[in-house]
Amino acid sequence: MAKFPRMIVLYGGVGSEREVSLKSGEAVAQALRANFEVEALVLEQESLPESLRSDAHIVFPALHGSFGEDGQLQALLEAADIHYCGSDAAASRLCMDKAATKAIARELQIAVPAALSFDGAHAPLADAVIDTLGPSLVIKPADQGSSVGLHFTEHRSALGVTLSGIRSGNWLIEQRIRGRELTVGVLKGAAMGVVEIVSQTGVYDYQAKYTPGSTEYQYPADIEAAVEAKIKDHAEQLFDACGCRDFARIDFLLEGTRPYFLEINTLPGLTATSLLPKSASCVGYDFEQLAAELVAPAIARFQAGGGA
Repeated sequence: MAKFPRMIVLYGGVGSEREVSLKSGEAVAQALRANFEVEALVLEQESLPESLRSDAHIVFPALHGSFGEDGQLQALLEAADIHYCGSDAAASRLCMDKAATKAIARELQIAVPAALSFDGAHAPLADAVIDTLGPSLVIKPADQGSSVGLHFTEHRSALGVTLSGIRSGNWLIEQRIRGRELTVGVLKGAAMGVVEIVSQTGVYDYQAKYTPGSTEYQYPADIEAAVEAKIKDHAEQLFDACGCRDFARIDFLLEGTRPYFLEINTLPGLTATSLLPKSASCVGYDFEQLAAELVAPAIARFQAGGGA
């Protein structure tokens, strides 16, 4: 087995988050080139490139959402005995399901917004939802990222219109928590810096994420030490309980001093200005150093032999 494998960055894909993935893949490939031999491959279909070799390559999946982050790609890599970075197929599938990860959070006694799940083919009635959760709500796909399909409603008519437009997929309706948006990166099981996200509109949706100048970031976040410690502890507990490995980014809402868990991102955005690098910068990593740390566990697995 080769001692120094080539890093294969897979990015692009065919899902709704392709454009985000293209940016992440190009950025992480460039950062990795400072320390490794790197080949960047744009995926145009949901299959592995035929050129991948289990004895010479390590894959860095820089894909978000369907196929890349939902465990499908990881399962193919595992079947081919190809080592790769990030969480395995089982943890990736779990963390893509917001309802399932929130169930684990509740078992850990970590606060989550009150919520209900539904199949898009059988959307609930607006009155029944409001009777259960109240009128101020967040509606989002249960298994998508980058705030794709995110809706906020404040009264029955808006909720009814939103629900009437949903025809398929797995969805989640949550009681809206009006708090501070926080996120924390986890590297090899240890939480890094807490980042606060301050959107000009007060909503961190797709437009706020990807429109330059529409959002400000404070890192490290200006929060009490006890609150910071609680968020980091929650993040590490969730990372472990969900079976994550190598790295992830975990999102919270802070209402007063109470953090509410939102979701785990097993393949978060990875441009130099993305949230995970901001979190890492709080503990002294620049982007190139972070990239090297992200792949280090996979290199160790490769050199030790055994499974992917």
